Amino acid sequence: MQFKSSDQDVHAFTAEARAAIYQTIFSRRDVRGQFLPKPVPDEVLSRILTAAHYAPSVGFMQPWNFLVVRSGEVKRKVHNAFAQAHAEAAEMFEGDKRETYKTLKLEGIVESPLGICITCDRERTGPVVVGRTHMKTMDLYSSVCAVQNLWLAARAEGLGVGWVSIFHQAALQEALGIPKGITPIAYLCVGYVSHFFAKPELEAAGWLPRLPIEDLVFFDQWGRRDDEAPLVRQLMRDQATVQAKANATPLQPADR
Repeated sequence: MQFKSSDQDVHAFTAEARAAIYQTIFSRRDVRGQFLPKPVPDEVLSRILTAAHYAPSVGFMQPWNFLVVRSGEVKRKVHNAFAQAHAEAAEMFEGDKRETYKTLKLEGIVESPLGICITCDRERTGPVVVGRTHMKTMDLYSSVCAVQNLWLAARAEGLGVGWVSIFHQAALQEALGIPKGITPIAYLCVGYVSHFFAKPELEAAGWLPRLPIEDLVFFDQWGRRDDEAPLVRQLMRDQATVQAKANATPLQPADR
């Protein structure tokens, strides 16, 4: 995508700043197997945790906690919980999908220097929360915003992040000593990496394709599309640009 000074209004970032933000978004990857043993300095960890804490939250309830895991013993407990669920998950697929699933690297729990579990305290500000009066799951969605903030900040710092979700919730809670009333949202493997893949690994492996954005945008009513709308044509051009850059870049070396 091109950024021109004429595109800006009084509140817009500079073209260079906008380009950096979009580069971070488009080059973010779910990292599984490229972690390096290099430790993450506290000042870098502090920056990405602070970025996560500044995520939007419904009713400003800030329902998250950040559990930082450095202990090898705790990592092994988390990995054991993953391994049990991973074996069960393989049996849920059929045929070629099952065999492909078994070959996928889906975590870096032990290899990554850090684990960060982001949780949600659904009672943090009491039973009645502004904006959650009718959609009770908004606190969970708010915690996911903290995950995304951390992930993008980490990518900008040259860190890889891998979201591991193949757990029984109770097993993950037990491994990390999380009380029953606290909901684990994401267990993230975090660290410097040897490289970033140009495309998400599941896309590159042929597990699923990138969906055409023009099929996902409706107008005014669910299911109402307008393939001739100028916006749709622009969306198609922008997605094609992003995909072409990914196709032209086999690997993105890590910054450090």
